[in-house]
Amino acid sequence: MTTAPAIAAQPKGKAWHSQSAEEVLAEVASTAEGLSSQEAAQRLAANGPNELKEGKRISPWQILLGQFKSLLIWILIAAGVISGVLGEVVDAIAILAIVVLNAVIGFYQEFNAEKSIAALKKLTAPQAKVRRDGKVISIPASGIVTGDILALEAGDLVAADARLLTAASLKCIEATLTGESEAENKRPATLERDEVPLGDRENMVFMGTSVAAGTGQAVVVATAMNTELGRIAGLIEEAGAEERTPLEKKLESFGRVLVWAALGIVALLFVLGLLRGTKLLELFMTSVSLAVAAVPEGLPAVVTVSLALGVLRMSRRRALVRKLPAVETLGSTTVICTDKTGTLTVGEMTVRALYVAGQSYAVTGEGYGPDGEVRYEGKKVEAQHAAPLLELVTVLLGCNNAHLVQEDGKWKTVGDPTEGALLAAGLKAGGDRERVEKEWPKHHEIPFDSDRKLSAVIRELPDGKLRAFVNGAPDVLLERCANLYTGTGVRPMTDADRQHILAQNTAMAQQALRVLGSAWRDLEINQPVAADVRRLSSSAGTGQSLLTSAATNKVDGLTAENVERDLVFVGLTGMYDPPRQEAKAAVAKCHAAGIRVVMITGDHPHTATAIAREIGIASADDVAIAGVELDKMSDAELHKRVSKIAVYARVTAEHKLRIIRAWKANEAVVAMTGDGVNDAPAIKGADIGIAMGRAGTEVTKQAADMIITDDNFATIVAAVEEGRGIYANIRKTLQYLLAGNTGELLLMTVCVIIGLPTPLLPIHLLWINLVTDGLPALCLATDPIDPDVMKRHPRRRSERITNRSFLRTMGLTGFLTGGVAFAVYLYVLKSGTTETARTYAFAVLVFAELLRSFGARSETKPVWRIPLFTNVNLIIVVAISFGLQVWSQHNAMLGRFLKTSSMPFADCFLLLALGAIPLLVLELVKVVRNQRRGAASLPDQPVNPTAPR
Repeated sequence: MTTAPAIAAQPKGKAWHSQSAEEVLAEVASTAEGLSSQEAAQRLAANGPNELKEGKRISPWQILLGQFKSLLIWILIAAGVISGVLGEVVDAIAILAIVVLNAVIGFYQEFNAEKSIAALKKLTAPQAKVRRDGKVISIPASGIVTGDILALEAGDLVAADARLLTAASLKCIEATLTGESEAENKRPATLERDEVPLGDRENMVFMGTSVAAGTGQAVVVATAMNTELGRIAGLIEEAGAEERTPLEKKLESFGRVLVWAALGIVALLFVLGLLRGTKLLELFMTSVSLAVAAVPEGLPAVVTVSLALGVLRMSRRRALVRKLPAVETLGSTTVICTDKTGTLTVGEMTVRALYVAGQSYAVTGEGYGPDGEVRYEGKKVEAQHAAPLLELVTVLLGCNNAHLVQEDGKWKTVGDPTEGALLAAGLKAGGDRERVEKEWPKHHEIPFDSDRKLSAVIRELPDGKLRAFVNGAPDVLLERCANLYTGTGVRPMTDADRQHILAQNTAMAQQALRVLGSAWRDLEINQPVAADVRRLSSSAGTGQSLLTSAATNKVDGLTAENVERDLVFVGLTGMYDPPRQEAKAAVAKCHAAGIRVVMITGDHPHTATAIAREIGIASADDVAIAGVELDKMSDAELHKRVSKIAVYARVTAEHKLRIIRAWKANEAVVAMTGDGVNDAPAIKGADIGIAMGRAGTEVTKQAADMIITDDNFATIVAAVEEGRGIYANIRKTLQYLLAGNTGELLLMTVCVIIGLPTPLLPIHLLWINLVTDGLPALCLATDPIDPDVMKRHPRRRSERITNRSFLRTMGLTGFLTGGVAFAVYLYVLKSGTTETARTYAFAVLVFAELLRSFGARSETKPVWRIPLFTNVNLIIVVAISFGLQVWSQHNAMLGRFLKTSSMPFADCFLLLALGAIPLLVLELVKVVRNQRRGAASLPDQPVNPTAPR
């Protein structure tokens, strides 16, 4: 027998489905009777338990230390320490308090441990039935090894990847891997091709999926991390090591430039002071002041608060944000890759069309609820259509094991989703399920088989006769039909009838409908046999396995071959998972905003393409690219073609991650939405991962940056709108803060160069940066979002947050505020003390900054064209700041804290007038610029014409 280590070497993704059962058993060194307990123990010891590995968890200390990686933070720490050493205790405490506050906020936001792989472990089976030593026993799933024989039955959670040996009406729900909720039929037959999409591997069962119906036996070919679920776990861990968000990268890049520029100026002025013979203590104080002037201390808090307020607004629009930077990332999104089932569509199979007695009918309503009706030529059906419709729905209800239940106001199906859709349609068309069950009790059932592609239920009619109701694939069903229901009776079927029905089937299939044919046949059996069947029915219960098996033995001839022939064809039923009503409008809104929407689904290509065309994602010429075709593409080829592909179908978790990375390689900012485990790696690898709150698995939610509570694509678009508004607010807030710092730095630098005493002390600069600038900046971050924000195209990933226009405005503002303060300082210094001159320079700079906050609300609109009371908080903050500034010049305690002297009220009003000069000049510049552009009112952000369309 093959040794255990050799078994462990089985490769992931091996084409087990294209090998015969005998070949697979030989390769894993097993038999249909299973392994011996001794051999299983050896393999378990050699290969380890059948468990998914958890990734390394980041400790709280690592998260806390991560808050101090920024160069800007270390400059602040150095400034605080130096201030403390030099005896400026108040300055040191204020600076270090900023550092601690920023670290606490950052730690709080990031202290969400990565639980994606831990959540995956919940999907694995705690117990499993295997054949050991020739007997079926139940063991912990972690003890399963390659070569074990799994015994599967309805309700089981599959514990490992396995190749089927036998199957009886076996159906598995593989939504965790494929994203499609419909149960897949399983059969042990060998598949011919090696390259078969995961969802089409009918002879394989996979870890984490569940058995919906039937029984089977399968040999385990992969365990733990070698399974398909294990591969997804590995992809999640790999995708988790992605780069930070665009905003984080832009702010970090900007911070480096700012810090090194500030250090360069400080070093230059320090050397200049040494050459002049300035005292070392004074030089240190000047250097600290310059460092404080250059660094916008309030920026980390402003950005955090702005994002946090965005989170609050988004929650009101049914979007829950788990990671703060994701708020802004949404605003710069250029591509949204979305799952189909449940996001763009309702997520529930719904019958849309009926065909019976030569007439076509439309069915309205969505999901499994009773809302809706049957229509003929756009109108509700009239009495003359009742009989043929009842004939068809009687078959739909008679050959049906599903039940509809209402939970929390929502209708759900218990049983097969397809049968649930047929049941809902039957009720809309006037059928009576209770009457069918009561008057025509079930006597026998022949379950669906993937080889026959038919299912049959035999019921006893009131006169004691038996009638078989049969549903299945239309082409197969037609071959077994000899007669046709016409609405007025039954007649023999002609070749012309068959061609007409097949043409109708094709027409419905081209509309992305899944088509089901319905037929019936009266059976001739002896009365004693019928009585025997009735006895079995009452003893076993309707539809139970005892009845089925007993009836099969007792009722001679009730086999599929004998029952499913000479049938009376009744009609066709077309069903699909319909698009959400609001999805089409949301996709159109994305297109208007320059955002590309791409569908990525595990569904079949023709269905995916039809839905994509219906809601506007794909044009008439677009076709879906299947996962098999993706496997043939190199990464380089995919990078080139990805921008031209609108629909991907029959894809796996690995395919989805490749698509995301291909878009990112093309400088796109990518959002990925989904609900299944198979979506989790791509969600983790995208710039912004979005999980569905209702249908989403715990794995997907833990991997996501944002959770949509109503599973609606339109909510994602609303969140993008919020994100764009937040970015615009952060940009104008950043400009307001940096322009103030520029003015302070210019004032300090000019005075040092020409040999004047330092015009502002560190406490003055901290007061301006935190109170005078910081509080209005927080109010600017909460400005109402521009209603035209979704009419602009998104920013490029490479676009700098500080472009030329930004820097020009920042430089002009700094020159104006610094110039006014320098003029006041120089004037007062000639006739007064240094302390008085500093007080006046400090006051005029504060007044200029506060007044300028009103103009900073827009980069293009003059202050008189911005409604004043749309930001009441800003008015309140400016008023309080004015009051504190004036009070500091007339209150001894506050004056000592701020190191200012007293000032007459008349001088306060004079300085207020001088402080208005920068605001007036900047607003006049806006008017001139607007006139040059030929428009009185332009959007705050320029349209990016190169965004993907």
